[in-house]
Parts: sequence; C-alpha cells; structure tokens
Amino acid sequence: MNNLYDVVVIGGGPAGLTAALYLARARYRVVVVEKEQFGGQITITHEVVNYPGVARTSGAELTETMRKQAESFGAEFLLAAVESLDMTGDVKTVRTDRGELKCLGILLATGAHPRMIGFEGEEAFRGRGVAYCATCDGEFFTGKEVFVVGGGFAAAEESVFLTKYARHVTILVREPDFTCAKATADAARSHERITVLTNTEVESVSGDTALRSIRYRNNLTGEVTEYRAEPGDNIGVFVFAGYAPAAELIRGLAELNEQGYVITDRSMKTSVDGLYAAGDVCVKPLRQVVTAVGDGALAATELEKYAAAMQRKTGLIPQKPDGQVSGTEKESKAQNTQNDQKAQNARNSAPSSGSASSGSGLFDSDMLAQLNTVFSRMGSSLILKLYLDDRSVSAELRGYMEELAAQTEKLRVEIAGDQAEETPCVQVCREDGTWTGLAFHGVPGGHEFTSFVLGLYNAAGPGQALDADAKAGIQAINKKIDMKVLVSLSCTMCPELVTAAQRIAAENPNITAQVYDLNHFPGLREQYNVMSVPCLVINEGESISFGKKNVRQLLALLS
Repeated sequence: MNNLYDVVVIGGGPAGLTAALYLARARYRVVVVEKEQFGGQITITHEVVNYPGVARTSGAELTETMRKQAESFGAEFLLAAVESLDMTGDVKTVRTDRGELKCLGILLATGAHPRMIGFEGEEAFRGRGVAYCATCDGEFFTGKEVFVVGGGFAAAEESVFLTKYARHVTILVREPDFTCAKATADAARSHERITVLTNTEVESVSGDTALRSIRYRNNLTGEVTEYRAEPGDNIGVFVFAGYAPAAELIRGLAELNEQGYVITDRSMKTSVDGLYAAGDVCVKPLRQVVTAVGDGALAATELEKYAAAMQRKTGLIPQKPDGQVSGTEKESKAQNTQNDQKAQNARNSAPSSGSASSGSGLFDSDMLAQLNTVFSRMGSSLILKLYLDDRSVSAELRGYMEELAAQTEKLRVEIAGDQAEETPCVQVCREDGTWTGLAFHGVPGGHEFTSFVLGLYNAAGPGQALDADAKAGIQAINKKIDMKVLVSLSCTMCPELVTAAQRIAAENPNITAQVYDLNHFPGLREQYNVMSVPCLVINEGESISFGKKNVRQLLALLS
C-alpha cells in the first residue's frame, strides 16, 4: 500500500513542520499536507526576534529552515486541500482534492485565519479597500491614508510595514493600550507617520467603487469621528483583529470549545482516538511560534507511541517506495524553494533569469528534482508560446521559459509572430499548437512558480486528482467562461485560486484561465478597482470576487 503513512500531518506551519521533523527522525513515515504555503501565517511576518536561539530572522526564513530540516530526515510534503476525514477503523483515510491518503494517525495543525470584526461595510468593501494582509495588499495603497484596526502584535508590526506605502497610518485600538510586547508597540507608537488612537472602535466604512470614508468612535467619551478622503481619492482599512481557528474539518467529529478551538488533553490528543491537534488551532493561553513548536513536538512523540501500537495491532508497517514519490505528488513541493527573499523580490518584479545556457542558476538542485518529478508524469508535450514586447520584463519571461524548457523534452518555447494585447504573455499550448486555455501575463515567479508548474501538469495530463462529482460538474459547464485571475507575486493566498482556475480550465475547453501579475498591468487594477488580491474577474467584469478559492468553491461560483 504505497499511500499508507504512519501519520498524516494536516497543516504546514511551525507545529506541523516540527511534528514532521520529530516523526521522520524517529523513522516513521509522515507526510505534511498543506493547501496554501508551507510555513503558515508566520511567513508574512517580516521580522522575528523572540524565537529562542535565533537573534533575528523572518517568518519565511525560519519556517523554510524547519521544512528543510524535516525533509532531510525523510518527511514528505503535499500541496493539497484536505476535504474530509474518515476515522473509522484502524486505518484512517484523509481525503484531499488530490486523492486519498491512508494512515494510522492524524495530526491537525491547521492554525487559524484572520478574523472579521463585523463592522458595517466590512464585507461589502472586502477587496475594495478593506484588507487583511499587509504583505499581499499594502502596495495597492501607496500614497493613501490607511487605517489599521487592532491592538495586538500583528496590528503594531504591520502598521510599521504599511508606512512603506501609505502616506499616513492611523491605528485604532479598542483597548486602553496595545496588548502586544512593549518593544513592538513602541516601534509603532514612535513612528513619525503613525498615529495611535486607543479606546477606539470602528463603526462603519463606506464608499462607491472604492472605500472613501471611515467612522470610528471613542468608547470612553462616545465621540464619533468621520474621516473622508479628498475628492477622487480613497483610503485603506487593514483589519488585524486576531484569528479564528481553522477547525471546520473536524467540527462534529472532535470536541471543540465555544470559540471553535480544538480541545486536547496534555498529550495533545483530541476526543477522537488517533486524532491529535497542535498549534494555534488548539485551546491555549499563548499563540506564538515557540508554543506551536512545543505542541508539535509533544504531539509527535505521542503519535510515535500510537503509531507503534497500531503497527503491532494491524501488522501494517508503512514503507516509503524506493525511487518513488510515495504517492504524495511531490511536484507541488517546488513551492518550498520560494523563500522570503524571493517573495520580497517578487513584490516589484519577477525573479531574474537567463537562458538555459547562461548559467544563471534559476533552478537549484532541489527545485530541479521536483521539476523532474512533474515532467516525468506529464502525459503529453506542451508548447510555451510567448507574446513579447520591447520591455525588459519580456526578456525576463523569455529567459525564464527557455531555461524551464531546457530541463525537459516535453516543453518547447515558441515565439509568436502575431502580437497579443496584454504582453508579455506565455500561453500554454498543446503539441498541435492549439491553446489549452491557460496563460500567464508577466513572469510566473515568486509564489506563482508552483501554480504555473501545476498548470503545466494539468494541461498535459493526467493532472491533479478530481473526485467524480467535481469532474462531472466541470464538464457540465457548456457556456464560454473567461477567467482573469489578478495576483501579486508576493501574495500567499493567490496560488490556491490560480491552481483551481487552471485545473478547471484544463478540464473544459469552454473555460479559459489567464493569470495577470498586477505589477505589470496597472490598467487592470484601475479598470476593476482592485485593492486586494487575489481578484477573480469573470467574463470581463460580469462577476468580480476576491479571496482564495479551491476547486469546489470556484466551481460553485461558475455554475
């Protein structure tokens, strides 16, 4: 049974990565399943200074080191969305959008996601001025007045980061003071372009096609203040009001508290036999990287005992197939090479590249190993058809695609003689030259490298696994649908939507999925009033939505 594991870890943040390290080092077969980005929420933190033994680093660098350390002991990794769990019997089943995994034990380390506050206008202007990720959306508010809602660590730190773009930042703190460490709060308080208003809550935001005003109230005096942008201008409101636990997967299966956090015992065991939990998804007094790491280590040592007992009971000992990828489709792990520096570079431009003969070193050995896995599984060859102009980004795209194609006989670069309206662009075409419906405008670097590679895999076949219902739903769409996915290469939430759109387009000839790096196409930003990514534009504006979506969610929208 090639897809049998001792433990499946759901979630690739610090807790999950630590658990994988401990389990793999103890010679248990473990796979970490992550739907977005290995590293978790901490990857958007630019400076970590309170992790013991590490004087100063970024969240992305810290967790990438964790991942590589776990991998060095044999941990496996899979980019996929977990859809359901079957905990009946000795062998458990983890159902993902890329197939089923069998295991003896499961660790839930899914963390938490940004919490909405619920003030008037928050939902209506989400993506139109209300945002939740400074790294993803900060650049959209260059030269604007920005308001930050929250008084914790994220609010203080991200406010300082936002001053790189915003004209001025006002922090609205509901409590009498910040609730984070004094050093972090002081950095915000002392910044010349930051104003801190304590005992202050947002009442509402309003506008038209963009966010134009905000009303907030002093909860001691009752005084209400309204800030309205100058005519023709707009504002931004970033909400950092804590996180909600990502425990929907086990709701109704394991015991949760009133706030939705997972209840565990001292050994990190849930109320269900064989199911453990660790990190921010659990009930705990402190949510920090260091506590998540501790949870992961403890859960792993308990799962070692559990897995050993189940091996004895069932006689099943998971084995990693020699020379194979162990059913985890490790081509997805190419994303892991996108470290913090590459993400930062991608904010303003795609990573530099040259032709295959230039020796630019665009792909390191680890990356090449993952690419070769993808290429070996592609069912047919593809043509990367380039539409170029005279800008430097076109030369960059050409070098990038030529070096990628040089790694396999299944890819060939062709320079289009005719001109596309939105260049530079790479269209993914079949061997006979017909378009598959997939295209990328710009250079697919940063966080979009993995989604581009998965797009090739989906276009060439067999592609990422689809359950029968999803496949039937995609094939049932008989109308023409053009999807434009507008992204930022530094956004950690964009790849899930990009991959879902490409998977659907690869399955149905009526559907196209074109991805645009907004850094090179500011006209689209203005045309659709985009102030948050990812942004999905269907049929030239017939429908516009914001936020990440998996295949099922996107299919429901298209249907």
